[in-house]
Amino acid sequence: MIKAILTGHSKGLGLGIARALLHQGHAVLGISRSQNTELQQQYNEDLQQISLDLAEPGALEQLESSPQLLKFIANATQLLLINNAGLVSPIGPLSAQTIVDISRSVQLNVAVPLALSALLARKILGTQQLRILHISSGAAQSAYPGWSVYCATKAALDMHARAVQQDQLPNVAICSLAPGVIDTAMQTQIRETDESLFPNKQRFIQLKKSNSLSSPESTGERLVQYLLSPNFGRLAVDDLRAH
Repeated sequence: MIKAILTGHSKGLGLGIARALLHQGHAVLGISRSQNTELQQQYNEDLQQISLDLAEPGALEQLESSPQLLKFIANATQLLLINNAGLVSPIGPLSAQTIVDISRSVQLNVAVPLALSALLARKILGTQQLRILHISSGAAQSAYPGWSVYCATKAALDMHARAVQQDQLPNVAICSLAPGVIDTAMQTQIRETDESLFPNKQRFIQLKKSNSLSSPESTGERLVQYLLSPNFGRLAVDDLRAH
């Protein structure tokens, strides 16, 4: 039985991934600040949701002791962890970044994926298989002005996947995957950012105008196909646009 734990499942790319998994009959445990009532009504027993702001201190400890999480993973033959939740803020040069915004971003973009990966690696038993998918970004490989925190946190996911792959754990496969540019609320936030904070703003406006953004639904389907493929984990870092 394949089961998936998905952060940031209630909207955007996370919702696209959740729909693709549920459509294929795989049970999903979604962890997000808000729940998706429509998705719950549509898939009923196949979807469980935990309302939790993972960017808050103490969220990981709360999750680790969650009976719902432990019960969910108990009878999975293959467990999927999709670390999708993330923040693009703070946007701007160092002088425009607040301690609170930096802390929340590093917590959600780095600490949560790394800690959840370690937690599930400890919890799987016997023949249970764990596949870990970090949702990375092209920003992990290319520096952008105004995105120092976002670039750094996504680069951390790529390096984490490379190092975990070196561990050669028999029941664990991992990949940090850049999904491409997707038409989500994050893109709206980028386009609405003041150009003095994000000089590359016009590039993203043009991507929207030229219909070059992929949809969360189609990207979610392709991500799930990638995650379930026999070759998953062969590359520790990959880009969905190359497939």
